[in-house]
Amino acid sequence: MPQKRVAGQGKPQRVRHRSWLRVLLIGVLLYVVGIVVLVLTGNPNLFPTVVMVGNFLGPVVFVAFFYERRELSQLSMPTTALGFLYGGLLGVLAASILEPVFIRQISLLSVILIGVIEEFVKILGVLVIARRRRHDAEMDGLILGAAAGMGFAALESNGYAFSAFMASHGSLSATVAVTLLRGVLSPVGHGTWTAILVSVLFRESGPKHFRINLKVLGAYLTVVILHALWDGLPTVISTLLSPGIDVFIGQVFVGGLGLFILWRRLREARRLQDAERTLDAEGKGTEMEAEAVM
Repeated sequence: MPQKRVAGQGKPQRVRHRSWLRVLLIGVLLYVVGIVVLVLTGNPNLFPTVVMVGNFLGPVVFVAFFYERRELSQLSMPTTALGFLYGGLLGVLAASILEPVFIRQISLLSVILIGVIEEFVKILGVLVIARRRRHDAEMDGLILGAAAGMGFAALESNGYAFSAFMASHGSLSATVAVTLLRGVLSPVGHGTWTAILVSVLFRESGPKHFRINLKVLGAYLTVVILHALWDGLPTVISTLLSPGIDVFIGQVFVGGLGLFILWRRLREARRLQDAERTLDAEGKGTEMEAEAVM
């Protein structure tokens, strides 16, 4: 089992790689119990709790999965949680202000603009958190990006669930359907895209400053295209296929492509961690040899 080295400590800590699964199983159980209790009691005060559990479960599990894969990183749980909070709140607020200003009607251009705006605002929280921290490890960027993107996704899903509740005149089944759909799709959307972008940003940056170069701009353009395809590809496919299938095919394609790119970023981040571990071990070996000679 992989081990995590903590700065200032000689004994490594073992990193569990299955805790995210326990979070998922417990969360699903609590969500189902919440729905059952809500149906049986009819208590309206329980409704917001059930909706929030459903909308936050997928994002939290996604972040937990990647957080467990840090090893030499000093990224803490509070910092990751702040990434989730800031990425969600600042992203949603900024998008709510900017999108009405630049988007007047739904068109191909508006689909692209939505991607441009949302993929930018989601990293605002990361920039706030990391401005005074060391940020030159790709794995740190991947985890913080996943947290920020999933915070945005969770709050956005809450909004969609509330809209579905109002549009259906208080239908619980409609709200649950929207929550489940967005919960299943959340890992292949905002969290994946922001993790891709921020991982490249951290990889290209120095310890105390951010560096925007062509690789970072290329990563930003990539996630904007993925976002635009996610929103617009089903419409294009609908001209050839029946409604419903178009959305499924479009989002499976875009989601799979995004996960493939994220998997490559994860492989690279872990390879860099292995290289750092090797250099660290060689450095300690050299120090021990020097001490022995002395």
